[in-house]
Amino acid sequence: MELKNIGILGCGQMGSGIAEVAAKSGFEVIICEVNEQTLTKGLSKIQKSFAKAVERGKLAAEAMEAALARITGTVHVADLADCDIVIEAVFEDLATKQRVFAELDQLVQPEAILATNTSSISIAAIAAATQRGDKVIGMHFFNPVPVMQLVEYVPSILTSPETVAAVSALGEALGKTGVLAKDSPGFIVNRLLVSYLIDAIRVYEQGLASREDIDNAMKLGAAHPMGPLTLADFIGLDIIKDVADVFFEEYGESRFKSPPLLTRMVTAGQLGRKSGKGFYDYK
Repeated sequence: MELKNIGILGCGQMGSGIAEVAAKSGFEVIICEVNEQTLTKGLSKIQKSFAKAVERGKLAAEAMEAALARITGTVHVADLADCDIVIEAVFEDLATKQRVFAELDQLVQPEAILATNTSSISIAAIAAATQRGDKVIGMHFFNPVPVMQLVEYVPSILTSPETVAAVSALGEALGKTGVLAKDSPGFIVNRLLVSYLIDAIRVYEQGLASREDIDNAMKLGAAHPMGPLTLADFIGLDIIKDVADVFFEEYGESRFKSPPLLTRMVTAGQLGRKSGKGFYDYK
């Protein structure tokens, strides 16, 4: 099945990034949000990202205008009915995703694919809310989507080979490199990354080294482009905690248990860059 019209549910950091890449790649995109305020904010983010690309000479102004013309915003989920694929990028919560997928299942064409951008939740559990388990798949992009090249394709035990082939072809058309992962919490990247970030938080919490020295040690000693505490702030400490909680519940391994410091920071609203303060101050 050739996927031409792309629907995106959620116009936050991930949804807006996926929309930007898809529109720039020549696809017609319709992106849906819960209200006009959130939608306007997301569309504005896309416009600013395109404008920066033009300013830096990475995109022609004409190409920007053409890409923006291919993006339609809506607050009515029914407007996604004719999409060949809908990519969900909403809050990382199983009940929320199941509710969304149940609604989409009743709305879109029988042959349409439903993809989730989840970073940790079971694809089979999400697919269980639909009557089209063969057409439900994980399509996990990485932040920021216009920059990061990777997409993890995650079929459940219900997903058909035809669905995997279709989303793989779509990923290639979007200029992404794909890897295939089994339907296990965290898939490949987050399964490895989250335990590393949690260990870095523990090292800082236990007073082994300052935040700057921890970050510099991994940048200069392991050739990482970004230190773990800076990266944690960039991802969002609430997201890291949510993913860690999913892992701990699934695997019961202490390495995935959220450190007390991380829990306190999230409770206090210190979420990293997006809140203005995390391990570093961004105000």
